[in-house]
Amino acid sequence: MELHRLVAGVHQFQNNVFANQRKFFERLAETQSPPGLFITCADSRVNPNLITQTKPGELFILRNIGNIVPPFTPHTADGAAAAAIEYAATQLKVEFIIVCGHSRCGAVQGLLNLDGLSRMPSVRGWLANAESARRIVQENYTELPEDAKLNVAVQENVLCQLENLRTHPAVAVRMARGDLQIYGWVYKLETGEVFGFSPDAGQFVSLREHAPESTTPPRLDMASI
Repeated sequence: MELHRLVAGVHQFQNNVFANQRKFFERLAETQSPPGLFITCADSRVNPNLITQTKPGELFILRNIGNIVPPFTPHTADGAAAAAIEYAATQLKVEFIIVCGHSRCGAVQGLLNLDGLSRMPSVRGWLANAESARRIVQENYTELPEDAKLNVAVQENVLCQLENLRTHPAVAVRMARGDLQIYGWVYKLETGEVFGFSPDAGQFVSLREHAPESTTPPRLDMASI
C-alpha cells in the first residue's frame, strides 16, 4: 500500500464518513466511556473493531507484538502497557478486559524459535514476558507437529498474559471487588472464528456456541483449534 492511498482514505473519511456522522463524532469528542479494554497483537491482520463490530468509543485498545502484558513491578520495563491498563481500570472503570491472541502469530512463532531473533534483540527481550508459555509448550507438547505446537503456544500465551494481568494492582483491586472481569480469546485468521477460554471446559471454545466466561485458567489439551 502506497502512502497516497492512506491520504486518499483520510479524504474519503472526512468527506463521507465524518460529514455524514458529524453529530456522533462531536459527542464522542466530549468524553469516552468504553466498557472494555481490548489487549491484542499489533499484527496488521487483526482489527479489533472489525472483529467485534464496535464503533469508535466502544473499546479502549492496547496493541503490541504478541498481545503481551508484562507482569507488574514498581519499575516495570514497559510503562506504556502498565499505564494503559491502569488508566482503563482506574479512570475509565472498564467492566471487562480481553486479552486476544490470534492464529499464525509471528511473535509467538519467534517465541518458539528464539535463535531466529538474533537480529532483533528488542523483540527477543520483549518476548521474555511470554517465557512461561514457551516452556510449557516446549516441555509438555514435544510430540506435536510444528503447526499444532504454534496453535497451543498462541493459546498458552493468552493464558500466561492473563496471569500477568492479575499482578497489576489496579486490576487486582477491581477483581477483588467483583466489578471487573477478564477474558482470554483467540482469533482464527483463516476462518474468522473467535474462541474464548472456558474454565469449565478447561480449553478454548467457540464464542458462537458459548457465552464468554471469566477466566481462571487451568490447562488441558488445546492443540485442536
